[in-house]
Amino acid sequence: MRVWIDQDLCTGDGLCVDHCPDVFVQLEDGIAYVAEEGQPLNDPGSSGSLAWVPARHVHAVIKAAEVCPGECIFIEIDQPVAADAEVAA
Repeated sequence: MRVWIDQDLCTGDGLCVDHCPDVFVQLEDGIAYVAEEGQPLNDPGSSGSLAWVPARHVHAVIKAAEVCPGECIFIEIDQPVAADAEVAA
């Protein structure tokens, strides 16, 4: 799973950081950004800069997207390779 934030929609509430501080960070501008290994990836963000979400954080990232008042968190789900092989069979 990968995630990105549209900073134009971000309201700066920081709920995403509360739910998953390993994937979301809030910078000095008060806006949230996605991060990998603690480093913000997109400044400003766009779908061209996606953060990989470790499996242990998938549920927290989904919850953060659900509660986000700005509806600015976008998630892309990658299909497992095994599922592709079953479909082809």
